[in-house]
Amino acid sequence: MNKFLKEFKDRGYFYQCTSEDELSNLLNKEKIKAYIGFDCTAESLHVGSLLQIMCLRLLQKNGHRPIVLLGGGTTRIGDPSGKDKTRKILSEEEIEKNIQNIKNILKKFLDNDDPTIKPIFVNNFTWLKNLNYISFLRDIGKHFTINRMLTFDSVKLRLDREQSLSYMEFNYMILQAYDFLELNKKENCVLQIGGSDQWGNIVNGVELIKRYSNNQTFGLTTPLITLATGSKMGKTENGAVWLDEKFLSAYDYWQFWRNIDDRDVIKFIKMFTDLEISEIEKLKKKNINELKILLANKTTSLLHGEKAAKNSEQAAKEAFSGNLLGSNLPSVNISLENINKKINLLDFILLSKLENSKSEIRRLIKGNAIKINDNIISNEKFIIDRNLFKENYLKLSIGKKRHIKVELN
Repeated sequence: MNKFLKEFKDRGYFYQCTSEDELSNLLNKEKIKAYIGFDCTAESLHVGSLLQIMCLRLLQKNGHRPIVLLGGGTTRIGDPSGKDKTRKILSEEEIEKNIQNIKNILKKFLDNDDPTIKPIFVNNFTWLKNLNYISFLRDIGKHFTINRMLTFDSVKLRLDREQSLSYMEFNYMILQAYDFLELNKKENCVLQIGGSDQWGNIVNGVELIKRYSNNQTFGLTTPLITLATGSKMGKTENGAVWLDEKFLSAYDYWQFWRNIDDRDVIKFIKMFTDLEISEIEKLKKKNINELKILLANKTTSLLHGEKAAKNSEQAAKEAFSGNLLGSNLPSVNISLENINKKINLLDFILLSKLENSKSEIRRLIKGNAIKINDNIISNEKFIIDRNLFKENYLKLSIGKKRHIKVELN
């Protein structure tokens, strides 16, 4: 088996592949271009996109050149896969801003210097914006049958639940297939990689290219990643695990990985770090907490750098040891004016942004999960005053693992 495909499987990335033997033979003969597409519906990707990013890194590791498609065109429509309702339509300005932010995130993970493997960033709006509807139907639409399109999960599941599917969304799979055709023509791209929910769309592209130009291309999908708890990767009870530090600090990102369920640790070391498989096999005998810290450090280093990972580990140690104002704890600023107004505990926690629901904060208070300067506060009407701040700082903790410094300004 080809080296890239073998590691793809060993790391747990593999779900389905079109013509696997032929793809393996091609990869043994030459270096190829392969693409992965990202919708630009938000300013940042979250950790649910990390598996696809690791696939881009694996392509580069094996000398192949990744194409990153940022869906400026298809984002204007919205992928119905896995969705219960039509997505909110974004303005052109919002989409452009999202594209730039997502591009900057992806660059952190990829080799941008080696000209033979540096990523090619493309925006499908460049070729979709000028499509002539009649010509598109005649040249591309004729290769698709409604009967077949209705069998794909992105459509079938929505209709089975008797939820409406707009004609606009129904067209998404044709446009994604057309993207693959364009990249095959313009960049000689021969492989599309995507999540398992994209299988139907990817197969459509492979078949369209075959019918249109008789070129052979391939599709490769990754499995849906869920946590051992059954919840979807990328979502926690406190919201999405964003990859942009504007929305989630390096410390909180580190904590997400540090707190992964024991059952997921080895699997995620394989999936989300660059450690060699042979090394990972030797780690299985190590203490589970050591492995969790290793996972947190490696994943945080990839996104935020080694220094941020080390600082996060140190901050966690300081918080756990009861160090009142660990220098590495993430911090938030709160106006002195708010404190002078004698703000209560509920409003104080809302201002800190550690929680955004008063009912949830009340539940935490009743469970003795809220601490100020390592002292449990069990009264929701507790007043935060200036005396609680030592050297202008206060330590706010929720449970054993969420700690911040609150600084007056």
